[in-house]
Amino acid sequence: MPPSPERFAIEPRVARPVVGLVGDRVDWHARELAAALAARGITTTRIRLELCGFATHSASGLHIDGFGESLPDAVVIRSMSGGAFEAVTLRLGILHALRERSVLVWNDARSIERCVDKSTTSFLLARAGIATPATWATASYEQAIQIAQRETATGPLVLKPLFGSQGRGLKLIRRPEDLPRGANVAGGVWYLQRFVAVERDGFHDFRLLVVQGRVIAAMQRHSSHWITNVKRGGRPVAAVVNDDMRELAIKTAAAVGADFAGVDIVYGADQQPFVLEINSMPAWSGLQKVTPVRIASVFADALTAALAARVPRGAMA
Repeated sequence: MPPSPERFAIEPRVARPVVGLVGDRVDWHARELAAALAARGITTTRIRLELCGFATHSASGLHIDGFGESLPDAVVIRSMSGGAFEAVTLRLGILHALRERSVLVWNDARSIERCVDKSTTSFLLARAGIATPATWATASYEQAIQIAQRETATGPLVLKPLFGSQGRGLKLIRRPEDLPRGANVAGGVWYLQRFVAVERDGFHDFRLLVVQGRVIAAMQRHSSHWITNVKRGGRPVAAVVNDDMRELAIKTAAAVGADFAGVDIVYGADQQPFVLEINSMPAWSGLQKVTPVRIASVFADALTAALAARVPRGAMA
């Protein structure tokens, strides 16, 4: 008699591990990860999250692109496309469900949600006692203008898109009149952060890459403009990480529950480091150019170790 779906669903996998790489496209990062994992005996399969869905009648309760009703051993989120609120909610729900099915997900939906929403990130960092610029977020223009009137008296603010990335859509608010009204604000939310960068022969900050509680690589980004992102023209150079930055980056990743993350740190006028942002789906092509560390290899080693340390799905059933 053939095994029932229930029996098949709880049998531990005996073949070589299979990792699903979630991404909108097969970019350089995905190819680097796939090659590094293949060198460690791990097969990778691309997952297009928009083609995944729930299928509650199936053994897994899910339909995963590239896997059908079966499940990968792990899923790595390289990138996740935007879309309507309902579509994004569904995609995050699938990632939540994979975790509930004991699939190793890096980074899982909770961490992605905490990092994509900058206001939640700021709240969690401040609550954890991590040095980060004072931040305000509101959906009310009246409240936003009151904040600007009060806070610009002691220095400028930065208006950021709540869900923005790569330095897009940032605006320096030096006086209340600089604050745009709702029609010109992404999503109708004013996310305002104290501007702490200092001009020191140009502007610079640091990007630290954290994997499983360890800083594996870092770079300094230089620019003549206060927006230092590499995508906006910032120049990456090698950086030596001191203990203060290393501790901040590791604590930041832990505060949002990220297995791997890019943490942006800037030094203020008092020479104290502040965490500006954390990215749960960081790119590292610029960083790879200025570090001897093979980032994909270190990532693959960490993921391989995490898979080896896990109890096979269903073994405790």
